[in-house]
Amino acid sequence: MPLWDKLMLRKRSIIETIIDQLKNISQIEHSRHRSIPNFLVNLIAGISAYGLKEKKPSITNIYG
Repeated sequence: MPLWDKLMLRKRSIIETIIDQLKNISQIEHSRHRSIPNFLVNLIAGISAYGLKEKKPSITNIYG
């Protein structure tokens, strides 16, 4: 496997871990959105909740 691919795979795992934590903390993920406006409202509410949190997850909290 080329070096570039190995580096990208390493970055991908870090990014997926952070996104997974954000989904769990802000409850962004929902299994069945019945409409696009419902999805957008849920997404905006989750991002807003994340923005109001005092302690936000970071890479140093996970790996350091």
